[in-house]
Amino acid sequence: MSFIIDYQWELFISLEVVSLLFLIVFLVIRYAFTKQRLSVLFLLLFLFCMVLEAVLAGVIYQETGEFSTFQVVIVLFLVYACTFGIGDFKKLDRFIKQKVGYWRGINLLTEEDKRKMERAKDPQVVARKNRIWWYTHAAVFIIVQTIFWHVYGDHSHDLMYYLSDLTWYGDEDASRSPYTEDIILQITQLWTLILAIDMVVSWSYTLFPEKKT
Repeated sequence: MSFIIDYQWELFISLEVVSLLFLIVFLVIRYAFTKQRLSVLFLLLFLFCMVLEAVLAGVIYQETGEFSTFQVVIVLFLVYACTFGIGDFKKLDRFIKQKVGYWRGINLLTEEDKRKMERAKDPQVVARKNRIWWYTHAAVFIIVQTIFWHVYGDHSHDLMYYLSDLTWYGDEDASRSPYTEDIILQITQLWTLILAIDMVVSWSYTLFPEKKT
């Protein structure tokens, strides 16, 4: 068990890499070799890796008794896989269809696939999708932070006190932060950084759109 705790991040990353490989193999076998039943096996292995990630997070929590950044990251990955990941899977599916079809000299893309691929190249569509994604991300962030404040907040000062002085942000000690728990502070710091990076990337498509080809 100590091995799992010591190498928890390595195990998680390995599961992510292996699950992605299973997903790609599933699509390749499905379209390149038309082995429908065999391809399902790799899809099941992909899903099994996701289950193992959840089990890994549970085991680490059971052994340490602490809800850490590790569990937060796994939860975020699993939530992504069950929401926006489905859309990304469909994009990967169309990409594999296109490449395998070109290799086999046949057309595997449906008219709907072609329409979606063409639409995905439109800079305005790309920009709008990225804005919607960021709005959703920001809304979830605000809702969760509101819950954190009410449940774990240090109410000896009001919220504006902490928002007007952000020197606590880079501190690992929760005693100077808006929160009473170190793990909540760490989650907030990590998530704020991710949200900021996401904002730059998402809005770059609006501020600096590519020329339509």
